[in-house]
Amino acid sequence: MTARIAPSILSADFASLGAAIATAERGGADLIHIDVMDGHFVPNITIGPLVVKSIKRVAKVPLDVHLMITDPDKYAGAFADAGADMISVHVEVLPHLHRSIAYLKSLGVQAGVVLNPSTPVVAIEEVVADVDFVLVMSVNPGFGGQKFIPRSEQKVRAVRALLDRAGNKAPVEIDGGIDLSNIALVVEAGVEIVVAGSAIFHAPDPAAATKALKDAARSAALR
Repeated sequence: MTARIAPSILSADFASLGAAIATAERGGADLIHIDVMDGHFVPNITIGPLVVKSIKRVAKVPLDVHLMITDPDKYAGAFADAGADMISVHVEVLPHLHRSIAYLKSLGVQAGVVLNPSTPVVAIEEVVADVDFVLVMSVNPGFGGQKFIPRSEQKVRAVRALLDRAGNKAPVEIDGGIDLSNIALVVEAGVEIVVAGSAIFHAPDPAAATKALKDAARSAALR
């Protein structure tokens, strides 16, 4: 298993997104994580498809778009057209999750499902065979810079076990409060995609910070 690093631009300087992305890529970023917030599902508003389209023009790695919005079915097509390679949606807002996952796949993107900290793993049991990845939130979504919720490690293990029982090798992703103090913990628990925002873009040297996280994840994966 090789863990991938997905710098989250939520913590980057929005006035210099192209430069921030290039810096993270120099450090070895495998993906660029884009948080889309609507001010309804989460108490914050961020970006839309037009910004994703602009990012696609400069990014050299795939775009991992996380839809923290009330009606992802309505807008997923626009984000796919804008250049998203991966789109994840929240189980908490989708009463017809199986249909939503099938729709995402029909758009030609990898389809992921997201679990908030208070959402039990059993909520995805009926669709776990169909997803391309599962994103575990290790903070409450809406803002960057929050502290990691320690029991998220156990949740990762439970998600990995659920995927394995379904015969699905899809990766587990984690987002929230990840830095050098806990990245080994979550990778050893089964995480294969690590989202990091503040730990990268608030560091003095984001490229070096990205590389340090990647090296730490690689070492943990080899244990």
